[in-house]
Amino acid sequence: MTVQTALRDLAELSRFHAAVRPERVAMIFEGRETTYGQLDRRASRVANGLLATCSTSQARVAVLDKNSDQFFELWFGATKARDALVPVNWRLAPAEIAYIVNDAEAEILFVGEEYVETIERLLPELRTVKQVVSLAGGHPEWEEYTAWRDRQVSADPRLETPDDDTAIQPYTSGTTGHPKGVQITHNALMTSLAAREWFPCAAEDVHLVCMPQYHAIGSVLGLSALYVGGRTVIARQANPTEILRLIPAERVTHAIFVPAVLLFLLQTPGCRETDFSSLKHIVYAGSPIPLDLLRDALATFRCGFGQVYGLTETLIVTYLPPEDHDPAGSARMRSCGRPIANAQIKVVGDDGAELPCGQVGEIVARTPQAMQGYWRLPEATAGTIRDGWIYTGDAGYFDEDGYLYIHDRVKDMVVSGGENVYPAEVESALFGHPAIADLAVIGVPDDRWGEAVKAVVVRKPGVEVTEAELIDYARERIASYKAPKSVDFVDALPRNPSGKILKRVLRAPYWEGYDRQVN
Repeated sequence: MTVQTALRDLAELSRFHAAVRPERVAMIFEGRETTYGQLDRRASRVANGLLATCSTSQARVAVLDKNSDQFFELWFGATKARDALVPVNWRLAPAEIAYIVNDAEAEILFVGEEYVETIERLLPELRTVKQVVSLAGGHPEWEEYTAWRDRQVSADPRLETPDDDTAIQPYTSGTTGHPKGVQITHNALMTSLAAREWFPCAAEDVHLVCMPQYHAIGSVLGLSALYVGGRTVIARQANPTEILRLIPAERVTHAIFVPAVLLFLLQTPGCRETDFSSLKHIVYAGSPIPLDLLRDALATFRCGFGQVYGLTETLIVTYLPPEDHDPAGSARMRSCGRPIANAQIKVVGDDGAELPCGQVGEIVARTPQAMQGYWRLPEATAGTIRDGWIYTGDAGYFDEDGYLYIHDRVKDMVVSGGENVYPAEVESALFGHPAIADLAVIGVPDDRWGEAVKAVVVRKPGVEVTEAELIDYARERIASYKAPKSVDFVDALPRNPSGKILKRVLRAPYWEGYDRQVN
C-alpha cells in the first residue's frame, strides 16, 4: 500500500501515518510538536465532539483564527465526522464574517483569541451556531479548545466517507457583493495532493506553511508534507522576520509564497545574510510576478523555483518547473507553465470555440480537482462550470510549446498581494457615500502588492469629499485590504452606448508601458 494509491480522504491519511510513523513529528507550531500518532488520536476526539454537537453529517464547521496546528487537527477531525471545514477569512469586516458563518449554516464555531470580541458582538446574528469553542481559552462562557477536545471519546468513529462529500468549503470574494462557498470534495482534494509533480516533497522534507489557512494556498497546499509523512512548520502569519528565522532554525526545505511575500522577504534587513542552505524548492502562486523580482529571489534563495496557477475552484492546474527559470531571465518566465498531468486547459473565444496558439481568450480548465460547485448557488455554478469546464475569468494564450500566459482578466477582479478583490464589492461599499455621484473601481500597478485597488469617483455637484474620507468610509464596511488604496476624481466615467462603464478605457492610462494588464 502506498500513500498515492490507497488513501481516499484525510481520515485515511491520518490513520495511515499514525500506523506507519506514529512517533514522527508531523507539525511544529510556536515550539509545540505534534506527532502523527497524536494528530490521529486528537482528530478522533475532535470527530466525536463534532458528532455530539452537529445535527447531521456534512455539517459545516467554521474556524476563525490565524494559522495554527489546531487548524489541521480540526480538519482531520471534521473528516472523521463526515463534516466540512469552513475556514473564515480573519481579515474580513465583521459583517462579512457573519455573512459567511450564516451562509454556511455552521453549527459550531472555533474562535482564536484575536477574534473573541468580534464574535461576542456578532453572536446574536449567527443564526445556526449552537456552540462556540475558544481556541485560546480563558472565556467565561465558551469552552477552551483542548479541554473540549480532550473530554471527548477517544475511539475512532471510522465512518465511511463518500468521495463526493465536501472536505473543505473556503469562500471566494463575491462578484456580486457576497462571497461564495467553494465546495471541494474529498476526491478533488486527494487527487490534488497526489499530483506531486509541482511540489516534490518527500517524507524527509520540512514544509513551511505561512500563507493563511483560510486560503487554498495555506490549507489545501498546506497539506503537502502531511500527505507524504513529512514535517510541517506552521507560522502564525506571513511575517517576514519570523519566516527568515524559521527557515534556518527548522531546516525548511519547501515553501509556498505569493509574490508579495517574496518581495517583503527580500526587503527585510538580514535577508541576504540568512542561511538558506536547507531550501530545495519554493513555489510561488496567487498572482503574476515581476521578472526582476523573480530574478532577485532566484539569486537570494538559491534553490529551485516553481510557479503554479489555479483557482480555488480548480486547485493547481499548471506548473512552471525550476528548469524553466533562467537566472538571466527569459520570456518563458512570464508564463505560468504547462498543464499538469490531470488537467486539461483550453483558451476559448466568446463563442466557446478553442483558439489557436498566440491568440488571447478566456482560460478554461477541466480536472478531477475541480469544485463540486458553489454552496447553494446553482446559477453561479452553472455560469462557471459549463460542460464540465471551469471558466476561470482569466484571459490568456498558449505559445507553440504549450506554455500558458496570463494576459488580462475577462472579469474585473483585482489581485492584490495574492488576495482576490472584486470591484463590484468595493463599489457596493462606497456607493452609499452621500458625496458620490458615480464611481468605478479598478486595479492599477503597484510595486509592493502587484496590483492596488483604485476608486475613480465622480462627485455630486457642489459636494466636497477627500480621498482619505472615502478610503476610511470603505474600511468601515469591508476588509481593509479590499478598500481603495487611492482615489482619483474625474468629471465623468467612460461608458458604451448601453451605459456600461468601459473599465478597459479607464485602466489604460495606469497600465501604459506594461506589456500585460496584470502585474
